[in-house]
Amino acid sequence: MKSLLIAISLGLGGFLLWALQPTPDDFLQKKLRRNLEHRVQISNSIRNSVKKSQFPTQAELTIGSKQGNFHVAYTLDPKLQLEAENLLKSYKPDYGAIFMMDAKTGQVLAMASFDKGDSDADHMALKASYPAASVFKIVTATTAIDRAGVSPGHSISFNGGNYTLYRKNVMSEKINRWTRTITLRDAFARSINTAFGRLSLQNFEPTDLNEYANRFMFNQVIPSDFPIDMSIATVPAEKNFAFTEVASGYNKLNRMSPVHGAMIAGSIVNDGKMVIPYLIDEISDSDGLQIYKGETLEKGQIMTEASALKVKELMEQTILSGTSRKSFRSLVKNNNFREIEMGGKPVTSLGTIPRGGLTGLSVTLSMTRGKFL
Repeated sequence: MKSLLIAISLGLGGFLLWALQPTPDDFLQKKLRRNLEHRVQISNSIRNSVKKSQFPTQAELTIGSKQGNFHVAYTLDPKLQLEAENLLKSYKPDYGAIFMMDAKTGQVLAMASFDKGDSDADHMALKASYPAASVFKIVTATTAIDRAGVSPGHSISFNGGNYTLYRKNVMSEKINRWTRTITLRDAFARSINTAFGRLSLQNFEPTDLNEYANRFMFNQVIPSDFPIDMSIATVPAEKNFAFTEVASGYNKLNRMSPVHGAMIAGSIVNDGKMVIPYLIDEISDSDGLQIYKGETLEKGQIMTEASALKVKELMEQTILSGTSRKSFRSLVKNNNFREIEMGGKPVTSLGTIPRGGLTGLSVTLSMTRGKFL
């Protein structure tokens, strides 16, 4: 059964060869390096088309030493692609992007974009100009769970409101009659910023959070066969107020693309293993001879399977009792979806490019033995 991931977002850079980890299998290492090289060549050839939401079946390509006008077959699912496009056209948001991928293989199943004011705008799912905002809480929660051994039931004491973040509250160690206690599970589900700030100050170092941001592929070129902007995350070197802002996603400096959001959620679905999305299924010449076949490319294990299971629990609670419960209430209560488990991390943050975005949602759907999560 397939594992699917949907990243819905409302609201530069080129390619470098991905550094491969040493492997005892030289043949496998050469195969992976060749796959990366081919992905770079393909991306450079089709980048202008894909940015304009065009997927040409014939394209001038260079694959290894071969050049020519080749036939291109995509991984896109025709029904899902049409549904995604129609959904955006129907609701007509100011800005919108839908990106769907198989969380285990990396196959892109649908990618649609909508700009109410500019029908010729570049594909919004590829841009990393949107605030990472509360999606970054996934990175913070993973750091706490995987590095510091924190459990979903871990208690966090905090002062202040639910969705604000004030220095006097988050940096204070004082416990008084206004102090509240909340579990990590509920803090994640309800997106409590001060609780996440306190979690970061008490349980891990800035170097830990920076490491996990890099594990999740912030500040790195994503070696796909289509162009994706690099997501940026800057973690302060000291345990100061700015550190708590980053850990809680309460800033606009750290930015990411919807594609990257799907990859992050996909790694939770995929038992802690991240895969790189790919759009091209096959390339063949005029005689029908296959000259390229898309393959799964793994970033590797970025957390343990046990940690991924715990982060899944946090994301599921967001749907059941947290900030996404109203949006998914009808699905949860619908008997037709009784065997479906869902998880997500909602985002509400105003960006500047485009002005007013991103207000969105990252949702994972994984099917295993007939169930989604």
